[in-house]
Amino acid sequence: MASGPTVSLSSAPSHKPRLRFWQIWNMSLGFLGIQFGFGLQNANVSRIFQTLGAKIDDIPILWIAAPLTGLIVQPIIGHMSDKTWMGKWGRRRPYFMAGAILASLALFIFPNVTALWMAAIMLWILDASINVSMEPFRAFVGDMLPDEQRTSGFAMQSFFIGIGAVVSSILPWLLTLLGVSNEAEPGVIPDSVRISFIIGAVVYLASVAYTVFTTREYSPEELKSFAAGEGKETVFDGKIQTAPASFTRNGWIWTLLGTVASVALWYYNASHAENPLEKELFVLTGGVAVFGFVQLIAGAIARGGKANGLVEVVDDLYHMPGMMKKLAVIQFFTWFALFSMWIYSTPALAQHLAGTSDTSSAAYNEIGNWVGVLFGVYNGASALFAFLLPVIAAKTSRPLTHLIALVAGGVGLITFYLFKDKNMLIISMLLMGLAWSSILSLPYSMLTASLPAHKMGVFMGIFNFFIVIPQILAATLLGFFTKHLFGGNAIYTIVLGGMAMILAGLLNLRLKDKS
Repeated sequence: MASGPTVSLSSAPSHKPRLRFWQIWNMSLGFLGIQFGFGLQNANVSRIFQTLGAKIDDIPILWIAAPLTGLIVQPIIGHMSDKTWMGKWGRRRPYFMAGAILASLALFIFPNVTALWMAAIMLWILDASINVSMEPFRAFVGDMLPDEQRTSGFAMQSFFIGIGAVVSSILPWLLTLLGVSNEAEPGVIPDSVRISFIIGAVVYLASVAYTVFTTREYSPEELKSFAAGEGKETVFDGKIQTAPASFTRNGWIWTLLGTVASVALWYYNASHAENPLEKELFVLTGGVAVFGFVQLIAGAIARGGKANGLVEVVDDLYHMPGMMKKLAVIQFFTWFALFSMWIYSTPALAQHLAGTSDTSSAAYNEIGNWVGVLFGVYNGASALFAFLLPVIAAKTSRPLTHLIALVAGGVGLITFYLFKDKNMLIISMLLMGLAWSSILSLPYSMLTASLPAHKMGVFMGIFNFFIVIPQILAATLLGFFTKHLFGGNAIYTIVLGGMAMILAGLLNLRLKDKS
C-alpha cells in the first residue's frame, strides 16, 4: 500500500498540505540509488577505460559523453513528464522506474565489457538512464511539497546523495578488505569493481522502487487546485511566445559562430601540430553550432504553425523566469569551481605538498589515496549539514544561507594553497561539505518556488544546462589556464575555483526569496 499525501478532490485545499518527516523520507530515498549509480560511475569509469587500453590523454574526451547526455536527456524527460499522467503510477514515477531498470541493467553489464568502444557506449547508456531517473526527482519535490517544506525536501535528497556517494566510492576498497580480489589480468576488470557494480544495480533498483511504491503523487486536478491557490499559471495553452523569425535569426547567428570557431580551431591545430590546443575545444565550438541548428529547426517547425516538444523546449529556454536566470549565473560559477576541484585536486596537491608530478611515484599515489579520503569527508559532511541548512534558512533566508555556504566552500578551496599539512585539508573539506549540501538543495528550493506548476519538469531540465556548460568549459579552459597562465601549477587552478565559488556566493545578494 502506498503511503503518501491524500487529498479529497471535493474539498481540495488551495495550498499543498505539509507532509510528515517519513513521507519526505520515502519520496527522497530513491536518490540513494541514483547517487549510488553516479558514485560508482565517477569513481571507477576512468579506471575501467585505462584497464581496457585508453591513454590518459584520451580519458577527458571519453568522459565528455556524460555531461552531453544530461544536456540532451534532462529537458526532454522533463518536458515529457510534465505532460504525463498514468493514473495510479502518477506523473514522475514512471520515469523513475524506467530509468532505474535501464540503469541497473547497465550497471550489471558495464564491468563485464571487453573492449574500450563497448565501455564508451555503456557509459553513455548508463548516464542517459541515470538522467531519466534523476531529472523527474527534482521536479517531484516541487510537485509534492509546499514552498515552506521544499528546502527540507531537497535537503533530504542531499542527505541521501551524501550517503550514497560515500558508500559507493569506498565500496571496492571495502570489498578488497573482505578478501575480494582487487587485481586482474591485463584488460580484465577486477572482481572488486565488478561486484561493486552488481551491488550498485541492486541498491539502485530497490531504492527507486521503494519511493515508487510508498509515495502517491497528486493528480493533475489536485495540482491545478494548489497552483490556483498560489496564484500560479496552471494550464499550457499551446501558445509559443517566441516569433519563428527570432528562432531563425538567432539560429543562424549561433550556427555561424560555432562553425567559424570550429574551422578556426581546426586551422590553428593543423598549423601548430607540435603544440595544438585541447581537442575538447571542438566539443565546445561544435556545441555552439548544434545549438544554432536546433533553433533553425524550431523556427522551421514554428513557421508551419506547429508547436511540438522541440519548439516548446527552445521557447521555454528563451523565457526562463527571472529568478531562474539569476540562479543560472550562480550555478555557472558554482559548478565551474566544483569541476576545478574534481579534475585537479590530486595533481595540484601532489605538486604543492609532495613536490611531484610523477604519476608512478609513491608520493603521488599516496596523495591520490588521501584525496579519495578527503572527497569522502566532504560527501559525508554534506549528509550531516543537510539537516542544518533548513534550520538556518528558516531563521534567515534561503539566499543568505546559500551565500554563507558557497563562501565557506570557496574559502575551503583557497586553503588548498594555504595549508601545508595534508591533515589540515580535512578542514577544507568540511567547509566544502557545507557548500555541497547547499548546492544540492537550496538552488532547487528557490527555483521551484518561481516555476509554473505545469512546466516544473522542463525548466528543471533546462536548469541542468548551467551545470553541464561549466563542466564542458572546465574540461576545455582549465587545462589551458593551468598550462599557459599558471605555468603548470595546478594549485592555482584550485584557487581560481575558490574565487569563482565566492563570486557565486556573493551573487545571491541579487536574489529575493519568495518564501
